[in-house]
Amino acid sequence: MATITITDNRDGKQYEFDILSPTVGPDVIDIRSLYQKTGMFTYDPGFTSTASCSSSITYIDGEKGELRYRGYDISDLATKRTYLDTCYLLLMDKLPSKTELAAFDMEIRKRSFVHEGLKNLFYAFPDSAHPMAMMSSAVSALSAFHYEHLDIKEEEEFQIMARRILAKIPTLAALSYRRSLGIPFIYPDIERSFTENFLYMMRAYPSAETLIRDVEIKALDTIFTLHAEHEQNASTSTVRGVASTGAHPYAAISAGINALWGRAHGGANESVIAQLEMIGTVDKVDEFIKKAKDPDDDFRLMGFGHRVYKNFDPRAKILKQLLDELKEDLGVDSELLEVAMRIEEVALTDEYFIKRKLYPNIDFYSGLILTALKIPKSLFTIIFVIGRSVGWITQWIELRHDKEMKIARPRQRYTGPVSKKI
Repeated sequence: MATITITDNRDGKQYEFDILSPTVGPDVIDIRSLYQKTGMFTYDPGFTSTASCSSSITYIDGEKGELRYRGYDISDLATKRTYLDTCYLLLMDKLPSKTELAAFDMEIRKRSFVHEGLKNLFYAFPDSAHPMAMMSSAVSALSAFHYEHLDIKEEEEFQIMARRILAKIPTLAALSYRRSLGIPFIYPDIERSFTENFLYMMRAYPSAETLIRDVEIKALDTIFTLHAEHEQNASTSTVRGVASTGAHPYAAISAGINALWGRAHGGANESVIAQLEMIGTVDKVDEFIKKAKDPDDDFRLMGFGHRVYKNFDPRAKILKQLLDELKEDLGVDSELLEVAMRIEEVALTDEYFIKRKLYPNIDFYSGLILTALKIPKSLFTIIFVIGRSVGWITQWIELRHDKEMKIARPRQRYTGPVSKKI
C-alpha cells in the first residue's frame, strides 16, 4: 500500500499515513489516525478537501464536467431511459429489464397512496405556508405511520422502505401544493406513470378532464433524472449525518429536505426565475452584467458557476438541449427566454465569466422549463425533492451497510476565550 510522510516543521517529527485509491478519481489520504498519532486535527471549512465516506453510487469529475450514476453517464440515462429506470439503477445497482421495470413501476403506483390520517396534518397549516415547510413536516410524519422502518435489517426491508418513500413523496408534494392554494386534494391514479401521475395530482379537479401532454411528461421526467443523485452535497451529507445517529430513515430524509431548501442549494432555480423577472427585458441585461462584475456590488448573477463543476455542468448541457428542442411545444415564456439567452450569450463569451469558469448550471435552465410547465416558483424546490428522494434513500441504505460507519462528529478549531472566572 502506498503511503505519504508528513513532517512537522516545528520539531521535525514525521508521521506516515496510508494512501487509498478509488476506482476512479483522486487518491485520498487516510487520516483516521491523525489525532492519535499527532494530537492534531485537520482544518477544512466546508469539507472541500475531505472525503466523509466511501461510496459506489455516484462519480463526479468537476474538471471534465462528468457525472455518472453507478457508472452510467448522466447523458445516456437522461436521454435514453426514464426516471424510474434511474431509480431502479440507484437502488438495485443495475438497470432493469422490461419485466423488472414493469413490476417496479406497478409497485410504485400502488404505494403512492398515503394514510388518510396524514391528510389532517396539511389542514393544520395556513394557506400561506411554503410548500417546503409542509413537505418536510409531512415526510417526518411518515415515520409515525411507518415506525417499523426504524429497526430494519434485511435487504428486503430496505427495499420496501425505499419504494414506499419514493412512491409517496410525489403525493405529499402535490398535497403540499394544493393545500397552499386551498383547493381539493386529488388521489393518485395508478393508471398513470410516475411523472404523469404527479402532474395529474397537481392539476386535476374533480369531475374534470385533465390534459397532460407527452412533451410535458418528457421534460419533467428528464429533470427528475438529472436531480436524482449528486454525491455528497449539503443535503445528502445531512441525510447521512442524521442517519449515522440511527434515526428513522424518514427523519433523515426530512432533514435533507430542510437542507435542500436553502437558496444556495435546491432553492437556486427559484432565485434564477425571480432574477430573470426582475431584469425584465433584454435591454437591461448589460446593466445587470455590469453589476455582477463590480466587486463592490452585492448583486450576484444566479444560475452560474458551481461548487464542484469547473467546466460546463453536464446536467445543464442536457437541459439546454431539451429547452432548445421543446421551447415552442412547451410554450416557454418568450420574454424570459430572451433575457436568459442574452445572459447566457454574454457569460459564454465574456472573459470575466470564462476566466472564473462561471458556466450556466442546471438551475439556469430548469427554472425556465418548470415555468413553462406552469409550476409556480414556490414549488421548484419541491420538484428537486421528488427527483432527489431516491438518491437520499440510496445513500441511507449504503451508509447502513457500511461497516466503517460512525456517527458524524466533525472537530473544530476553537477560537474563544481560554478561561474565565466568575
